[in-house]
Amino acid sequence: MNERIRQLAEQAGYLPDNFGVGHWDMPECKRFAELIVLECAVIVSSMEEPHQDIAELVKQHFGVE
Repeated sequence: MNERIRQLAEQAGYLPDNFGVGHWDMPECKRFAELIVLECAVIVSSMEEPHQDIAELVKQHFGVE
């Protein structure tokens, strides 16, 4: 996972508290974002004409394996 997912989380309202820790730091929230990215990659790769390269680009963009 990378900086872009953190930026999107903040945009959605996940802001750090006064100690620099926010709900976004919870493993469940991070895993949720990763699962969404993976689901998008599955959709792209299962298209009528598979676009595996696009699916890989999506995963790379968000730092998800």
